[in-house]
Amino acid sequence: MAVSIIEQTPFGLFVPVGQDLIFVVSNQTAVANETRVKFVAEVYIGTTPPNPSVDTPIGTFKTTPNNAGVGMFDLRNVVENYVKADNMAANGSAYKTTLTSSTARHPVHLIDKYSLNTNLGRYMLVRFSVEWLDATTAQIESTRANSSPLFIFNGYVKHTDILNKSGNNFGYDTTKFILADDTREFLTNAPTTQYANLEDYGTLSMVSSDTALGKIHLSYYDSDGSFLTDEFIIRNLANGAWSNPWTANSEKQILHLGCFPGNLQNQSVVFRALVTAGTIQGGSITVQALDSGVSPISQVYTIKLNCPNGKGYEPIRLCWLNQWGAWDYYTFTQKSIKSTSTSGATYNQLAGTWNESLYRPDSYKGGKKAFRVNATEKITMNSDFVTEDEAVIFEELINSPEVYLLKGYVSGAETTSVLNQYVTPVRLLTSSFTKKTIANDKLMQYNFEIEKSKTLRTQAV
Repeated sequence: MAVSIIEQTPFGLFVPVGQDLIFVVSNQTAVANETRVKFVAEVYIGTTPPNPSVDTPIGTFKTTPNNAGVGMFDLRNVVENYVKADNMAANGSAYKTTLTSSTARHPVHLIDKYSLNTNLGRYMLVRFSVEWLDATTAQIESTRANSSPLFIFNGYVKHTDILNKSGNNFGYDTTKFILADDTREFLTNAPTTQYANLEDYGTLSMVSSDTALGKIHLSYYDSDGSFLTDEFIIRNLANGAWSNPWTANSEKQILHLGCFPGNLQNQSVVFRALVTAGTIQGGSITVQALDSGVSPISQVYTIKLNCPNGKGYEPIRLCWLNQWGAWDYYTFTQKSIKSTSTSGATYNQLAGTWNESLYRPDSYKGGKKAFRVNATEKITMNSDFVTEDEAVIFEELINSPEVYLLKGYVSGAETTSVLNQYVTPVRLLTSSFTKKTIANDKLMQYNFEIEKSKTLRTQAV
């Protein structure tokens, strides 16, 4: 019996799971000559490249030949359950030099330097075969055929994104994310120039390998754009990245980098000195990935530091899961309004002391009482005037399944804190988004409303 042939697989090796993951397999000899033919797909997913000879598949799926005599599988709904967002930093990273561990856990947004990914990506391989019934009704399997290994990650493809085709294979081309030259991008659709307050935390995430990323180059500039100084964050185990020699592991393929002002205040003596001297306020930070030498392997990303708002508005910083499974951030610096709404159950209380030896008409008893109070807090936020490029991230904000309110840097070690006060889950109440343009709207400003997901605590009666 002829070996099954894999006719079509997803395009590329670095594959977002939120697209059609089509595999097509054929075995014309079996289809033409046997009865009750079925194509079989055994799916393997793991943190290391799967080996079908020793590993156990996460599932086995079967389909009958279509009118063209081939078996088609769309495995998107299967494999997208095996990747998800990284909310917590990986073990070995750090927060204010305290190492992340199973007992000292840190939100990924607060990391000092690097953090491996823990849930964002996995290796995948599919082994195909064909089965049929022979004269004695026993099942027969042909020699199996293995697909090329893929690296899947928690990204999705929009209907407007361009799909590439190579031979029979099609899919989204993620080459732009593989660090190699100064045109490559981090895992974000945000503009290369972003804005943050001096206390704001945030990460940029990137795809790397054993030979690509060597270090991150940070350059600091004052409010006039004059160069102040620079420093490098070396990719090594001590900085939360990985150890050498390289071994294929899904946690190492995507790194999170803490490079916003709050993260730098955590650990950078150089940056803290600039803050103390007052020279970085209103300035900027540039971030670029380099190889083991001095050659750039990514675009330059600029973080401009907001000047203090003279009107005294409280900044509101949101973070949300973006299209590529990493995190985007925005600080709303203009007027914000906080409101609290309550709902609860009531009961009618008897007046006086009915369960004592004598009746006493206590004034605090009697009438309708609150049995339980459920209070939720809502915040309405306004952005500063923005450019058309920044509107892209607002589109992803309103479409994101995970949105959080992020607290800023606080001085002090906090070595005994569980850090639960930094990240607050919220629900975006704004349900529509109208994209503005300079031609139509001149000055562009956006407002959003959020609701804290957790009810405010109070005493139980």
